[in-house]
Amino acid sequence: MRAAVLREYRQPLALEDVPEPECPRDGVVLRVEACGVCRSDWHGWVGEHPRVKPGQIGGHEYCGEVVEAGPEARWSVGDRLVAPFILSCGTCPECRSGHANTCLDQRLPGFIEPGAFAEYVAVPRDHNLAALPEGMDPAVAAGMGCRVTTAWHALTGRAQLAAGEWLAVHGTGGVGLSAAILGRAMGAKVVVVDVVREKLDHALGLGMEGAVMASETTAEEIREITGGGADVSVEALGIPATVNASLRCLRARGRHVQVGMPVGHTARMEVDMSAVYQGNLALYGTRGMPAWRYPSLLDLVVRGRVDLSPLIARHVGLSDVSAELAAFDGPTPPGVAVVTDFAA
Repeated sequence: MRAAVLREYRQPLALEDVPEPECPRDGVVLRVEACGVCRSDWHGWVGEHPRVKPGQIGGHEYCGEVVEAGPEARWSVGDRLVAPFILSCGTCPECRSGHANTCLDQRLPGFIEPGAFAEYVAVPRDHNLAALPEGMDPAVAAGMGCRVTTAWHALTGRAQLAAGEWLAVHGTGGVGLSAAILGRAMGAKVVVVDVVREKLDHALGLGMEGAVMASETTAEEIREITGGGADVSVEALGIPATVNASLRCLRARGRHVQVGMPVGHTARMEVDMSAVYQGNLALYGTRGMPAWRYPSLLDLVVRGRVDLSPLIARHVGLSDVSAELAAFDGPTPPGVAVVTDFAA
């Protein structure tokens, strides 16, 4: 099969013919229909993700059709499925308590084992997978494996965002724009922050109440727009400037949610703990989403309560992934790229 393989950090991925994956006993092999290009993939490509080593096939936001099912699989050939990027064991204390995204024994295609920048991907532990709603665009569905589900869990499973509250979103890439769109669908009032005017205009066109160009006065501008500060603030980049702006823009007893991945040179950073102390703030970390929460999200889509199509900016080929990864070195245009052509 054709795959894009990391051979050297910060160099174009190698397009290679590699063996098709073996089917796990407790899982399936998917013919990949779509795979998103995520900033987390970029962290691996530049060598800052501790789990990603040369030889890796990346790609962790994927959906596809079952072409082979193992003897212990729950799904069948022909089923169209989406997988969370964290494949939980289902039996450890974290899984049994409903927090499968913090599973003590995680499987991670795209990070440790071969991912979906390829024509086929093996997915073990298929109890984590969910069926795609009839008629859902595969390019949109791919985001259900990472950016959309991460944002959904951040807002609902962590911050408990309520209708009528103010939500600030710092960074309008894939996960940030997902958080803004979902926040609006939940009845929140949303203000977005970015360094790219085109991305702010794009968000305003989707109904957001406010937009702020990132600067040293970001927090003050959000406080003015919201009449005293946001109730919930999502940081979607994982860098010190936006982390601290997120903390400082909150009203008293506000909730900060760390969605952006601090890794490599940003794994440790200077944080304004005085803002936390003075404001009686709550800080939440979040990564992924427990698979059992898929129905609550998919139901919004099926009932037409949320339109996620504005997330998708570009349908690209497998040979375009390297350029998309390199683009994360600087400000990016609105929306995300999704691989839908694995022959190109």
